[in-house]
Amino acid sequence: MHKPLLCLDFDGVLNSYETGWKGAAVITDPPVPGAIAFLREAVNHFRVAIFSSRSHQPGGLQAMREWLGFWQVQERLSDHEDLSWVGLIEWPLEKPAAMVTIDDRALTFEGTWPSIDALLAFKPWNKRA
Repeated sequence: MHKPLLCLDFDGVLNSYETGWKGAAVITDPPVPGAIAFLREAVNHFRVAIFSSRSHQPGGLQAMREWLGFWQVQERLSDHEDLSWVGLIEWPLEKPAAMVTIDDRALTFEGTWPSIDALLAFKPWNKRA
């Protein structure tokens, strides 16, 4: 069965990114609420790729993989949950051609260009009042 590709950004989408950038290999924050449960379900319907500005930086991929491994265990549904779903996650080094991408710092282009003022005023979901 062919599954469409879902691409997810890491910081601000999966990782709550509350303390901000500490370097590609340093990830200190917990997941956004519901992120691990979403991933657990998404792999049943999509090929899931996690792509980040960390992806091509030294230590970035390893840090994201370790972060996900830690949090999949912390947020498992039961002691008997099959944790193998995390092995289905793809870690591309370049932005993949996905069916859909979820990113906290992007706009959906609907055929009409946004105003420059709207772009300058943009804030990701976790920085809005």
